[in-house]
Amino acid sequence: MGRRHWSADALRELRRFAVSGIVRVRDLLEAGMSGSAISFRCRPEGPWQRILPGLVLMHNGVPSQRERRTAALLYCGTGSMLTGRAALAEHGYRSSESFSDVHVLLDHSRRMQSTGFLVVERTTRLPTPVDRSGLACSPLPRALLDAARRCTTTSAARALLAEAVQRGDVSPATLADELESGSNRGSALPRKILREVSADIHSVAEADARQLWLRSGLPPMYFNREIETRAGTFVARPDGWIDDVALAWEIDSLDWHLSPDEYDATLARRARMQSEGIIVLAVIPRQLRDSPERALADLRAHYELARSRPRPPLRMRPRPTH
Repeated sequence: MGRRHWSADALRELRRFAVSGIVRVRDLLEAGMSGSAISFRCRPEGPWQRILPGLVLMHNGVPSQRERRTAALLYCGTGSMLTGRAALAEHGYRSSESFSDVHVLLDHSRRMQSTGFLVVERTTRLPTPVDRSGLACSPLPRALLDAARRCTTTSAARALLAEAVQRGDVSPATLADELESGSNRGSALPRKILREVSADIHSVAEADARQLWLRSGLPPMYFNREIETRAGTFVARPDGWIDDVALAWEIDSLDWHLSPDEYDATLARRARMQSEGIIVLAVIPRQLRDSPERALADLRAHYELARSRPRPPLRMRPRPTH
């Protein structure tokens, strides 16, 4: 049974040991395939490939991300779970799908090292895993913060956490609780972003806008608050709002609106605000990033314009207390 050339029927029989096309070398050996036969099939031009130590992928193409994640859990064994970007991809976050490294949590007592695309993290706080299409994953708050801790830029961490909050998948309070319960290692960046998200910052561009406003010396600006008439009729929810003078700061970006129809709705909302007497300043994300001084000057000028006219009878809608 150690021969190099196996019949199609025999190879199909071997696949019963495989998980998503990945099979343990020990299972192949127990089925009668010799080590040399395995090596022959895993040669550079062969039909199989070694994906992690002791694991064979039963095709010779580029491993898919799901195959990598499956292999990582098979390699790490019982009690392991995906976290970080790997888990986020399984939780449905397409922005994390393209990351090649597979981050896995293990109990701190395990003696296993990172290898290849596998990033092993041993922890004393191993959460109860959730099943995502057959793969064990850390719960969403843990996965988000494990990914944020490994972000190398503020903008990447901001986009990651803001997306989850904006989708309604997790609250800033839940993320803050998870952050406080965990290790302080790598927590400074997520902590900073959570302060922004708690201030209703829902995008990278809004975070850039907030940083500019903090430099402006202008009265308080509120982000993503609902505005209504005195009679309680809803008007709009502008990106930024200076209540003292009823000034709305709108960020014009198709990147943060899911479709052209939603962008059209943004323009209609802006017209509705103007009809209620609101001074509206529109800015594009590129200007916030590349020409901040000009954007800051425009904001101050529009504040003075808003202050020069009678303030319309509008108010911020109270937040729900529950």
